Amino acid sequence: MLLLASVLFALQVTAVTPLTGSTSSQHIENQQAALAEGVLAAEADNGTVVPSLLYWNESAGSFHGAPVAGYHSGGPPTAFGRVLDATLRERNIAFDVNLFYVRGGGADRERHSMVDLGSPSDHASAATRSFTLYDDDRIRYANGSAGPTLANATYFAPDAAPDSRVYNVIEVEVVVWRM
Repeated sequence: MLLLASVLFALQVTAVTPLTGSTSSQHIENQQAALAEGVLAAEADNGTVVPSLLYWNESAGSFHGAPVAGYHSGGPPTAFGRVLDATLRERNIAFDVNLFYVRGGGADRERHSMVDLGSPSDHASAATRSFTLYDDDRIRYANGSAGPTLANATYFAPDAAPDSRVYNVIEVEVVVWRM
């Protein structure tokens, strides 16, 4: 009886610390989520995300230098991609960048992959931010020069609002997980 009471007492006073397995993985997930949020917010403020969205190769139907399924070895060769690589990949954090947009009247939401570094783990975290593209935004050629306007280009997302100057709203999702 004394032994059983001692065991019960010991179990009640045992604290869960940040080094406990389940809480340490939650702590890492929270750090990764905050890092992804910070990168996306900072690059939105720096104005590097939209030029990356417009870095489109009309004839290939993909981003410049990427297969249709997106970049597989890191971020795109743009300022946004360089920050993703320097901030995430150099810390052994894998990431995907998914682009969501509406098709035809806003009823159907579709996904296009910008970066696909694999399948996220069960402990992946995500950050999202929306960017409005306009009819007069210009796609970018591989050398960075301006190409045709979105209204006159063949782009992965359609003109969701043909009767307005808004072309489409792209939700950028950065999914991060430990390699």
